Amino acid sequence: MIRYATPQPTPPMSPLHGPATPRTPGAYAELPPPSPRPAITLTAPPSKKKQRRTAARSLRAIRAVRALFRSLPILAPACRFHGIVPRHGGPSRMHDGHVSGASRTTGTLFGHRRARVTLAVQETPGSVPILLLELAMQTGRFMQEMGAEHLRVALECEKKPPGAGAGIGRTRLLDEPLWTAYVNGRKIGYAMRREPTEDDLTVMQLLRTVSVGAGVLPNDVMGCDTAEGQEAGDLAYMRARFDRVVGSRDSESLYMLNPDGNNGPELSIFFIRI
Repeated sequence: MIRYATPQPTPPMSPLHGPATPRTPGAYAELPPPSPRPAITLTAPPSKKKQRRTAARSLRAIRAVRALFRSLPILAPACRFHGIVPRHGGPSRMHDGHVSGASRTTGTLFGHRRARVTLAVQETPGSVPILLLELAMQTGRFMQEMGAEHLRVALECEKKPPGAGAGIGRTRLLDEPLWTAYVNGRKIGYAMRREPTEDDLTVMQLLRTVSVGAGVLPNDVMGCDTAEGQEAGDLAYMRARFDRVVGSRDSESLYMLNPDGNNGPELSIFFIRI
């Protein structure tokens, strides 16, 4: 005897859900979330009042030493010593490359390869930058210029006319907002001083343990979106120690210290108010 099974009714399909279809591998794959940004633990730079107080104290000490030497009798030496001849018209350097009478600072040139390069100057590798300048030049192009034997970056700003804040109360040289930038005598545009952003502080935080070096920070380490990172490229950096020489109220210089002695490229940055 043949039995016929009664077909069971299928439940109605929800309008919000389509029929189950085989999933194509990678068709709906979600992008991994970017890495979280590191916590900022940079120390604040000393206040301007403290810097003025320290400078005034040093000036008083220098004046006292000068007064002491002026009171001593002048003695003619029996022999002559060969002086140190400055290289390329700059200040004299010691045998280790250090500029006599200069203070040590940390300088970092960084930026996405297809974006503008930024110069950050720090008193210590773990402090907030005291100067942040954005140059009108792509980072990749600037890194190519670093392949030359000598690289001179000149930053010029206009001096205010008499009666417009000149003399006492004049803006500090590194606090000037706008500069005309030259690279090896060729004008590249302008450089603008700006306050550090969250991305700038993240770069300084990631490089706080690096004193000298160059490399690339991937976008996932920076916590950037993938599409945004592909558009600007990875972030390249070059970090070194610099000798900071204050010539006058209207001129300062930064001379890169090469860890390999005198065999590597030389980088000099001049700030001039004319």
